[in-house]
Amino acid sequence: MIASGTTAHLATLAEGSGHDSLSPYLTGGGALFVLLLLLWVTTRFNRDR
Repeated sequence: MIASGTTAHLATLAEGSGHDSLSPYLTGGGALFVLLLLLWVTTRFNRDR
């Protein structure tokens, strides 16, 4: 019955009872910041014209 023990462990892990996850606002804000930084770097060093 190893499969049932593994299933129970994965179900507990999926619930996230072991730790607090990152805030979705923090994740989205960080992603937005990185994308804006990449956009700024791309436009800053694009000196073709």
